[in-house]
This record gives sequence, structure tokens and C-alpha cells, in this order.
Amino acid sequence: MKDFKILIVDDEYEYQEVFKMILEEKGYTVKTCGSAEEALKISEKENFHLILTDLKMEHMGGLALLEEIKKREEKIEVILVTGYGTIESAVEAMKKGAFSYFIKSHNPEALLIEIEKLLKMKRLEADNNIFRNQQKREEFLLSSKNKGFTDILDVATKAANSNVSVLILGESGTGKEVLARYIHQVSKRNKGHFVAVNCQVFSEGLLESELFGHEKGAFTGALEKRIGRFEEANEGTLFLDEIGEMPTSTQIKLLRAIETKSVERIGNNRSISIDLRLISATNRNIPIEIKKGTFREDLFYRINTITIEMPPLRERKEDLPLLIDFFFNRTQKELKKKILKVENGIHEFLLDYHYPGNIRELKNIIERLVVLSEDGIIKVNDLSVGKNQLHKKEDQNFQMKLLRDARKEFEMNYIRQVLNKCGGRITEASKHLGITRRQLSNKVVEYSLKKELKRK
Repeated sequence: MKDFKILIVDDEYEYQEVFKMILEEKGYTVKTCGSAEEALKISEKENFHLILTDLKMEHMGGLALLEEIKKREEKIEVILVTGYGTIESAVEAMKKGAFSYFIKSHNPEALLIEIEKLLKMKRLEADNNIFRNQQKREEFLLSSKNKGFTDILDVATKAANSNVSVLILGESGTGKEVLARYIHQVSKRNKGHFVAVNCQVFSEGLLESELFGHEKGAFTGALEKRIGRFEEANEGTLFLDEIGEMPTSTQIKLLRAIETKSVERIGNNRSISIDLRLISATNRNIPIEIKKGTFREDLFYRINTITIEMPPLRERKEDLPLLIDFFFNRTQKELKKKILKVENGIHEFLLDYHYPGNIRELKNIIERLVVLSEDGIIKVNDLSVGKNQLHKKEDQNFQMKLLRDARKEFEMNYIRQVLNKCGGRITEASKHLGITRRQLSNKVVEYSLKKELKRK
């Protein structure tokens, strides 16, 4: 709640302090002032989500403050504080745009309920805006001129019309979650929640709590009851990303939940019925993991009624021009930077490059170029990958080798460069690479790059 800022306006200092104490105890960020005029000056310099103002004040009252605030910024909400004798004025204020009113002699709990109501409404508005923007982005990212990919979308649409489990395979960065959201959006469950869980980022115990929830006191640190992601996704879609990383003990509980269509919170034996669609994704070869004993065969057959394999970006080259333009336009808007010129060779490289990190890597490269641009110019020197391809069409020292060896060599060198740029800080480097810290740690071991890490 610290990001929810409230300005208290009252010409009686005692009321300022009482309201401030009550609201700060609930975790809100609070500022106070003694007049409407002062409130207007403060609100010009700082952003507030809510202004809590007394109705009756000297010089300029709460109603006049409401009208002035709404002229300046419609999104700021106002709650009027009043006595019994001025309730009619408070109701009139609501007609003019006030969110609510509070009677001073009432229990402060009533005020807190109104603010919580407002907070939920603001969060819902923000979620809806994010969802709408996300839908627009995903609709674009799923448009394709590639025959194989359009066939995949056709299969995904047919799968959405049923209630079967879907398993999405593919390399990291190919857009598996984007496709999962698409299946949810075009299905009959689109009015329910789409709940995504990355199985790789949680430890074994935390993952079970995340999925199934827990009761207060179920284990050390369980200070309150928690609703699990299964319950949250009820009547919607649960997306389990990186399911190949799930510990076998959790796989057993997941299999039971799928078979019984119910879950039990940790610390409670009561079964809770669930009705959802399960979509899973992984970049691992599950049949090999089954042979190794790290993935249960019975679970595999439960989650892969329909299997969809996302192609790497290097197999969708005809989609690159649209994707490049999309990410350039989006990044300029997000960073509020206008690009006026792109140096020769940049587009050629972006179209020829093989993208081991797929769409995620394309996005990261373009974001880097826009961030480092100066005077609206995208420069070759800021590309950081493949400069030799731009400047040397022929290399006398060129040696032909197997494609897989060439990819490994590039990946090793690129990871080394990023680690050096980040001072050996693995967490920072993983963010720039668009992979998890664990994935990068594995790459460091695989390519013997430990000497590149920051020495403590």
C-alpha cells in the first residue's frame, strides 16, 4: 500500500494527526496540510491517489477544493469528511465527482473500508489497462506470414474450443506464454483468470504453497492463510511454465490435483473443488527426463492431450521485419525516445542474425539500441553482437564448423561479454540476457566461465 498516496486536508491539526496515524498504521503513504489552498500547491508538485478533505474550512472549503482538483486531474479521488449537519452537502459533492464521504463521529473502520474499496477499484483499472495493452501486443506477436506458425495458431484455436490440457514445447524466448494467453482469450474460460506460475523460480516447499495455498501456522513463516494458484485460476486457466523443472514430490501432488479436480491447502485436509484448464510449457525434452527419472510418465500423459511445439525465431525469418518494427515502435514509446536515424547495417544484421535467444533476444537487442541511442541515432557501435558480420563480409581466418558448434561458440562469447559488462554480477547479467539466474549459472558451468564472475 506504500504506493497508494493520500493527502489529508483539515484546518484542525488534531484531526490531521488522528487520520494520519490511522492510515499509516494500515500501510498507506500519508501527507497532511491545513488548508485547501495549501493542498492545491502540494498536489501540483506531488501525485496523490486520494485527497481526504474536511468539508468545512476557512476561506476555501472541501467542495471548492473538489471542483478545482477535478478540473486539474480527473483521476485523483476525493473523500469528503463531514459532520451530521452537512451530510446533504457531502451527498451533493458525490454528484460532482467525490468518491465518498465520511462522518467524523463514525467508527474510523468505515473510512478504511471506503479507502480499501477505492484501492481495489484502482488496482482493477490498472490490471484492465495492462490486460488490454497485453492483448494488443500478443495479438500482434501472434500474427505471422510463416505457414508452420499459422498452422500452430490453428491447432491452438481448436484446442481452445475444448477443455483439454495443452503442453507447449519450445526453446526459451519463443513466446510459449503468449500462446498460452491466446488459448485462454479465445476459449469459453476467458472471463476467468489466467494465472501463470514459473515452476523454476520457486524452491520445492515454496512451489507447493504457491500452487495449493496454505493455512495460517501451517509452517514456520505462514503468518496468514494463502489462497493457492489453483484456487485463483478456478473457472479460468492455470499456466505452469517450466514444468520440466518441477520437483518429483510436487509432480505427485499435481497429478492428484488433476485427477481428482481438487486441491488441499497445506495444513488443511479439506478438499477444495477446482474447475480449470491446465496449460503447461517447457524447453526440456520430457521423454528424456522420464528416462532419467526426473519427470513422471503418468503426469506427462495427463498434461499433453494436445502438444504444440513453438518454432524458434530463426525458422520464422519472414516475420522478422514486422517484429523488428513492432519492438522499435514499442520501445520508443515506453522509453519516450524518438529515433530519427538508423545507421547502415543495423537492419541487415537484425534480419540475418540467427537469434539463439529467440523473440526475447530480439526484444532485448532493440531495447539496448534505443537506450544507448544519442540524438535520435541508432549506432552500429551499440549493437554489441555480430559487429564482425557488419564490417567484414569475408574473413580470411574463417573456419567452417558444425552449426551446433558455431552456436555454442557464439553463446559462450556473448555470455562472457555480458558478464564483463555487468562486472561479473550474475543476477544483473541474467536480466540483460532475458534468462533466469539459474539458467545463466548452468551456462557459466557449461562454458567454464566462473572466472568471469565477481569475486567476493
